[in-house]
Amino acid sequence: MTLFRQIYSLLFGLFLLVVASLGYIQFIETQNFLTKQMESDLNNTSNSLGIMLVPDLEAGDIVAAETLINVIFEGGYYQQVKLTWLVDGNQQTWDNPLNIQGVPQWFINLGFFQTIKKESTITSGWLQLAKLEITAHPGFGYHELWRTMTNAIIVFSILFLIAIVLARVGLTWILKPLNEIALHAKEIAQRKFGPSLRVPNTAELKSVVLAFNSMSEQLKQLFNSIDEEIGELRKKNLVDQVSGLPNRLYMMGRLNSWLQEPANGALIMAKFDWLEEIHSKYGYQVRDETIKLLSEKMTEHLNEVTGSIIARIAAYEFAFLITNSEHDQTSKYLQTLIRTINQEMSKAGCKSNENFAIGVAERIGQMSVSDILAQTDNALQKAVNENKVFHWFETNQKQLFTREQWREHLSVAIKKRQFNFKWQPVQLNDSDHILQRELYCQLNMGDKIIHAGQFMPYVELLSLGSLLDQCLIEDIHEKNLLNRHKEPIAINLTFQSLSDPKFHEWLNTFLRSTPLSERMCFDIPEAGINSDPDSCHSICNIIRENGAHFGIDHFGHQFGSMSYLQELRPSYVKLDQSFAYYDESEHSGELCRAIINVARGLDIDIIVTGIEEIPQLERFVPMKTNAFMGYIFPPTDIED
Repeated sequence: MTLFRQIYSLLFGLFLLVVASLGYIQFIETQNFLTKQMESDLNNTSNSLGIMLVPDLEAGDIVAAETLINVIFEGGYYQQVKLTWLVDGNQQTWDNPLNIQGVPQWFINLGFFQTIKKESTITSGWLQLAKLEITAHPGFGYHELWRTMTNAIIVFSILFLIAIVLARVGLTWILKPLNEIALHAKEIAQRKFGPSLRVPNTAELKSVVLAFNSMSEQLKQLFNSIDEEIGELRKKNLVDQVSGLPNRLYMMGRLNSWLQEPANGALIMAKFDWLEEIHSKYGYQVRDETIKLLSEKMTEHLNEVTGSIIARIAAYEFAFLITNSEHDQTSKYLQTLIRTINQEMSKAGCKSNENFAIGVAERIGQMSVSDILAQTDNALQKAVNENKVFHWFETNQKQLFTREQWREHLSVAIKKRQFNFKWQPVQLNDSDHILQRELYCQLNMGDKIIHAGQFMPYVELLSLGSLLDQCLIEDIHEKNLLNRHKEPIAINLTFQSLSDPKFHEWLNTFLRSTPLSERMCFDIPEAGINSDPDSCHSICNIIRENGAHFGIDHFGHQFGSMSYLQELRPSYVKLDQSFAYYDESEHSGELCRAIINVARGLDIDIIVTGIEEIPQLERFVPMKTNAFMGYIFPPTDIED
């Protein structure tokens, strides 16, 4: 029971006790007063009637005596009058039945008034004429007692209701700071650190509020310091100190992660021998300053073409990972890169189109890290040997369809729902149970099965993401996949769905209509949160309010702050696959452990992805992650 209810109940009980006591006292006093009043009235009547009957009794006039008694008896205040003539023993009795109007019979049956009688002897001098016995009628007492008590109960009830309402309002106002403290304590327990509480005027609560504000601020600073520490670790371990760009370790991790996900694009490697010439002429300080300026210009100009990851992988070598582009866009990216390099070479006093070489390899179909690195390195070496500015690795493997053909095929597939599903288990670390099943889709085009890695890049390029997600979610519901197993199903949302208000509205309607929303999980890419946080907050609120769950996919691969975790409060995070491929050095483990600790500190489940071998999994055991997934438990077909 809450403190408010305890105090409220205490006040309620005390007030009820006071009212009951006052009611009891009022009742007793009224009963005694009415009893005494009836006794006094009976005495007066007995004395008066005895005096008035003397002449008639002396004369033996029975009729006159009866007339006098009837006049008094008809007043209704007497239950019985008995007159006994002492001369001859004749007795006359007048009775009034016990019939009380306006008073419940149960109240009369309680017998609050006992029979009141008055006996007297009528005398004339020393001569006794008759005996007079009068019994009071209790009707007056019951009637007045009932009227008084009902009026008192009405007044007490009104006062009681007014007092209860005022007590509730007063207690709510007095205990408002305490209620705020309780809510603030719950938020702190959930690792939510809002603004400081207003300091109340109540002395007893003032110190408590100040203590809570201090504790909340310290915990908030602690989490912020952890976030800052992760930023510093990233700079230390994954960022080249001279150029400010990601280093080789980060690039290899992102390359592994990129090749595991459905995407297209290209890898470019460049060797800048002209930087060595700068070093020999002007020293390492000028060389480092030139590298820094070159890096800034490349980042500025190339990001205007398409999103990419630029890394310095050796003293004079750079790598450019274009994570989502077609051949024409990659070609434009390459031209912009060459133009930027020539501009910076001219500023440094070097000849354009000399002393640098570029190798380009596109991602086509299923490729491994060694495949694309070998192709890019071959292209770079060929450009160096042939003294060319760049060389594009040529492959016999062609694209399956053109962009317009993909648009036509995907539009038809979404309309006709030509998709098959597989799912991959997310296995708990400490048991054989499954935390969830991540869903994968394949395009069924006639006798061909096209994997997501081939068509998903074009879904994003052609802005079909929200239509595809809507189609897949409806298909999951219609095929009754949510009832196949008790574990939730995880669905990856596209970038377009995150920022599409129409999809948000549709998803809200769909989740409200399905009784199995608690078995649905939605994976939201971390890059989507950084690019459009407001839209992500909106869709996360829709998912949470309808009983479904959501998590952060590719967690930890962005360089931005992780403070969004406190605002979104996801159920789980899926660690980016690049962490599974980092080496076992102390620095990599320290960074990975810090990122995991941020999620653990907010009571969020951590799922490790990209696990292909037991030794990979064993590296994460000391970090106390919750679950893992990867080709150690590959995707399986969904049985009909």
